[in-house]
Amino acid sequence: MAELSPMMKQYFEIKEKNPDSILFFRLGDFYEMFYEDAKIASEELDLVLTGRDCGQEERAPMCGVPYHSCESYIARLISKGYRVAICEQTEDPAKAKGLVKRDVINVVTPGTVIDDSMLDESRNNYLCSVFRLDDAFGVCFVDASCGLLHLTELSGDDAAERVIGELGRFMPSEMLLSKSLVNNQEISDFAKMRIGCRLTNRDESEFDAAKSRNIVLEHFNALSLEELGVPDNSASLSALGSALSYLYETRKTGLEAINKVDFYTDSQYMRLDISAMRNLELCETMRGGKKGSLLWVLDKTKTAMGKRRLRGMLEQPLMSINEINLRHNAVEELYEQPVSRGEIREKLSGIKDLERLMSRIIYGTASPKELNTLAATTEHLPAIRSQLENCNSKLLKNIHESIDLLGDIGSRIFATIDDEPSSLVREGNIIRQGFSKEVDELRADFTDGKDIITRIESGERDKTGIKTLKVRYNKVFGYYIEVPNSFKGEVPENYIRKQTLTNCERYITDELKNLESRVLGARERVNQLEYEIFDELRRFVADNRERVLKTADAIARLDAIVSLSEVAVANNYRRPMLNEEGKLQITAGRHPVIEVISRTPFVPNDTLLDNSDNRCMIITGPNMAGKSTYMRQVALITVMAQIGSFVPADVANIPICDAVFTRVGASDDLSAGQSTFMVEMSEVAYILKNATSKSLLILDEIGRGTSTYDGMAIARAVLEYSADRKKLGAKTLFATHYHELTSLEDEISGVKNYNIAVKKRGEDITFLRKIMRGSADRSYGIEVAKLSGIPISVINRAKTVLKNLEAEGLYRVTPEIKEDSAQISISEQGTSMLIEEIKLLDINNMTPMDALKELYQIVEKAKGIN
Repeated sequence: MAELSPMMKQYFEIKEKNPDSILFFRLGDFYEMFYEDAKIASEELDLVLTGRDCGQEERAPMCGVPYHSCESYIARLISKGYRVAICEQTEDPAKAKGLVKRDVINVVTPGTVIDDSMLDESRNNYLCSVFRLDDAFGVCFVDASCGLLHLTELSGDDAAERVIGELGRFMPSEMLLSKSLVNNQEISDFAKMRIGCRLTNRDESEFDAAKSRNIVLEHFNALSLEELGVPDNSASLSALGSALSYLYETRKTGLEAINKVDFYTDSQYMRLDISAMRNLELCETMRGGKKGSLLWVLDKTKTAMGKRRLRGMLEQPLMSINEINLRHNAVEELYEQPVSRGEIREKLSGIKDLERLMSRIIYGTASPKELNTLAATTEHLPAIRSQLENCNSKLLKNIHESIDLLGDIGSRIFATIDDEPSSLVREGNIIRQGFSKEVDELRADFTDGKDIITRIESGERDKTGIKTLKVRYNKVFGYYIEVPNSFKGEVPENYIRKQTLTNCERYITDELKNLESRVLGARERVNQLEYEIFDELRRFVADNRERVLKTADAIARLDAIVSLSEVAVANNYRRPMLNEEGKLQITAGRHPVIEVISRTPFVPNDTLLDNSDNRCMIITGPNMAGKSTYMRQVALITVMAQIGSFVPADVANIPICDAVFTRVGASDDLSAGQSTFMVEMSEVAYILKNATSKSLLILDEIGRGTSTYDGMAIARAVLEYSADRKKLGAKTLFATHYHELTSLEDEISGVKNYNIAVKKRGEDITFLRKIMRGSADRSYGIEVAKLSGIPISVINRAKTVLKNLEAEGLYRVTPEIKEDSAQISISEQGTSMLIEEIKLLDINNMTPMDALKELYQIVEKAKGIN
């Protein structure tokens, strides 16, 4: 077997240390990939697969990408779940004796990316580490691009489910699993299948308590775990230690931005599982994308940091009334100061992403242009800080005190870096003229030398008479004189032949070589000196990271608060009251998203839920009438109140809810072999197991996925369990088509019937979108089918079938009402509906004939009210 070339031996030595990564092997101006890596990369990146002679009988499969534009290729591989090991030349090829030394300087994985071009600026990119110790789970989330680290420990019988809840909240892109957790299919399947997270299996030794303790103390330069708030010999310590170990293993250096531990408990925040976040469309719509979500409505932020902070607030609504009120106070103060709010927003527009920029500065990959970006950002800080000088709210005062103007950093950068610096840090043109006398002198030598070379070329043409003679340069020969073959007989004797080509000869002279030494020496020295000055500046900024990151945190908080106040003014929101008595009362509440995107005026509705007489609302009415919209708007108003936002309502008194659970819609989970009904029942089981009396439940059409009687029985049992204070007693909005369930108002304390009002004109119906006390008189299924465009022949046949069923006693249009029922009377309900219809009449757009018709119908309905 033929022996491998030295370069390929080096490749295999490095590849052996990185078997699970695609190795980007630096060769000159390209990153090359070989063998299986090349085959994968060529397919995933649409690259041409070629071959290279590596000393063996068959050529090695190979493909490559230019080193200066590799980021987009790496990003594509990372988005597909691959790891990429970056292998660089660790010495100057021109000075290397023999084979150039190479080594992996960075391993890029989905959870360790810090480059802006590979990240979404509006959301954090988390690496997650999960470790189980006895009945406790340690869960750590780290965003290396921002320096954020969140840590928690969950224990108890439902710990695994709560881990899944945290995964759904933080949505990590990569998760580290110990061998003991790999077998926990519930967690690993959720991470991989539901949130598209890359699973990285780690040896159990990486979670060792002693190893974790050492790396945590060393990283944070702490004397004890107690000062970090991390419990010793715990699952959370192992999760944290393994996450830091993995980051050092992949990123190698530059992790100083991760400088504090946010140890939290899940009881600090409202519980929002992935189903609730999806069904309520908090951050993304069910179709995917931000537009149409609650975040889309609330996000008027001006900075990338503010966008991430606002999203984090939505994903983690607060449970503390005091903390929520701090936010409400700040929002209210800016709400009432439009001039100041406008000034702050204008200045925030000039603030760049300090969090991620600092991570690259610390890691040593930030370019001169990025340092100029940091300096430009500091120019906007004084104006922002001055706008907060006279603020009264505690939160805004704290933000004011936390903003460091960073003037010394900005001034030093401006004085050092040129206005239009090169993006290649080792090729000069970085340092401002006048900053360094030595740099200026070397540049003069270099510039003068180039002028002299131009004069030499002109002089040699005159002396030899060869008008096509040229002085050229390449990295192999340096400067040389090129003469076409047709004139080589006229070349002077002092020319020294260096190379013969097909159409020309190349020569050197003593004068040219002496000058070359001066010019190239000056260029090399000035490039090296400029890099040293730039690197020293970059290290100076990195040493001031705590000041910059503290300011970045303050700006992020301010941007989010300003955004909430701006939206509150624009959309006519009101400050909600908060209570711990469990009373949820909303007057004229609106759906925050639909009212923005709807082309017609939104019809507001009231809501009353409490812990005694109004725990559960049974909502009936036809499809498309607005039941789901109403229930979602109540949940969204609750979430908005607990993140510190004003809400779309005239008045809102909101209880502190520990969780919002939703069961809305129907979908198969084919990958898990589960039917629609199985998914529905699994979600209902999860809700009933995890909800408390302080939770808000949104249950839409429970039991619809099976036969009528089974479905109705299940729906009734779920409703009874939810309403019963001895079992659950949660505040519940329960939409159903099972009219038989409305009898529960008479049987269970705290259950109340409501319906969505419908106006019927002959065979046509109009949805009034108004929720009213009492149950619906019928389903209007055929009328809705007609509205949706079902062929008229099918509609007529359906009417015939319905009449036959009614005649045979197999179907009852209206639910049976007991004589001793405490339910609202037909007279009261009819009067209420009639009043609502009159309120909704648009008399300004009616013809006289239309007005008479409406009046006639009102009179006829009034006669029919008992």
